[in-house]
Amino acid sequence: MQPISAPAQPRPMVYALQQNIRRVIVGKDEAIELLLIALVCRGHVLIEDVPGVGKTTMAAALAKSLQCSFKRIQFTPDVTPSDVTGFTMVNLQTGDMEFKPGAVMSQIVLADEINRTSPKTQSALLEVMEEGQVTVDGVTHRLPQPFMVMATQNPVEFVGTYPLPEAQMDRFFLRIAIGYPSLEEEIDVLERYSGQVTPMQTLAPVCRAEEIIAMQEQVGTVYASHEARSYVATIVAMTRNHAALQLGASPRGSIALLRAAQASALLSGRDYVLPDDIRRMALPVLSHRLILTPEARMKGVSAQQVLSQLIDTVPVPAGRA
Repeated sequence: MQPISAPAQPRPMVYALQQNIRRVIVGKDEAIELLLIALVCRGHVLIEDVPGVGKTTMAAALAKSLQCSFKRIQFTPDVTPSDVTGFTMVNLQTGDMEFKPGAVMSQIVLADEINRTSPKTQSALLEVMEEGQVTVDGVTHRLPQPFMVMATQNPVEFVGTYPLPEAQMDRFFLRIAIGYPSLEEEIDVLERYSGQVTPMQTLAPVCRAEEIIAMQEQVGTVYASHEARSYVATIVAMTRNHAALQLGASPRGSIALLRAAQASALLSGRDYVLPDDIRRMALPVLSHRLILTPEARMKGVSAQQVLSQLIDTVPVPAGRA
């Protein structure tokens, strides 16, 4: 088991986390890096893919790599909002009202199969994800820091599911798709999981909560020029006027895109944003915030395709953006 490291700079810390997660997840470096970008941006992640490709495993591997409190919520139709946020009850010994924390009162929360619970329970996460707090019976309780929600859902199964509303989707900083492994990667997976002990059982924390918070504070120090901000604003504004889109990205989306570009630069060892940072992060940050028109859906067009074509039409700023 690896000891907890104490890197002074972002890149060693990120490298340690990447290497730890790679012991469990094979060949998905892009998805792992996106997960870490969301973490340092104080964002939440929706991991959306078919069953069996490692959605829950990736989220659990990150949680085990951090010396943070961790709770998993297995969402089903009978899960109630109070199971998520907590509730107050009378202490029979003292007669006082006491708050009983729900599963969300943790630093890292895995919301597994989030679309299998009712809209009422889904909405219990709105305040949590936006403001980092829960309000129960008029009393507000702050969540521990750092705080991150990782949610998983299966996009191809609709029986017994409740699609996430637009307000909920917009609160996810980015969406990640893992995809099937290649032949060589799957052989590697079979080799790692053929023994008596699985890689997940051997994972140990490599990063402390204080280190994550310090790194989160560094994201805002990455320089983004006026040209970079204009580039982000132009891309987002064009989503609101595209013929194939019924609903474009919100200002929350443009803020998220700029922050993600800053984090991408930081993890690359730069203190300034390049146009490539913005282009790279646009799809995972914006695509899940877009709603296609009925005509576009009938033609089989995806939001990712529309956004990719849109980005190609926006002039790229020169230099450092």
